[in-house]
Amino acid sequence: MPYLHLAQANSQKAFNIIEQCQIRQAWQSIGAQINLIGSLKMGLLAKHRDIDFHIYTPTLDVTQSFVAMAQIAKNPKIIHIEYRNLLDEEDSCLEWHAWYRDEEEWQIDMIHIVQGSKYAGYFEKQAERILAVMSEQQKETILQLKFEIPDNVEIAGIEIYQAVIEFGITTFDALQQWRANRPQNGIVEWIP
Repeated sequence: MPYLHLAQANSQKAFNIIEQCQIRQAWQSIGAQINLIGSLKMGLLAKHRDIDFHIYTPTLDVTQSFVAMAQIAKNPKIIHIEYRNLLDEEDSCLEWHAWYRDEEEWQIDMIHIVQGSKYAGYFEKQAERILAVMSEQQKETILQLKFEIPDNVEIAGIEIYQAVIEFGITTFDALQQWRANRPQNGIVEWIP
């Protein structure tokens, strides 16, 4: 299946970027625990080139978060960084997005969270469960859908995983119809 090979190639590129930018080392230097989550963690990285991390510390110190990001920003291939302070929101976090450009542009999402907060460990558990229940056929269907979705259509990966694993969706048209009957608001809290 060519989609599986494309996903594997994208995953290898992503892991190389993580190493080149020394992302783990930067966060560990401030005493943080850093966990890979999302499509890269599950081997489902398709054409949307993003790398997702959740980062945990006992308290959220904005200054320390900037210290870690400053280390990552030293890499000349990091061309843009965005920061959002969401401490007063439901997810209570500091949200970082960095863009890495080489032959292609990649987005690196780093969500800095307090240990023990509402979503601490949630998305790690979500990824583990998806990996535990997803069949090879479902994995191929998910990758096919992710590669077939038009570039101008945004569908969260977790929606695709739920549609395929829980509801047996196999085509883009069926995915669109399934989504039309569901509310699209906020964080999708689904674990198979």
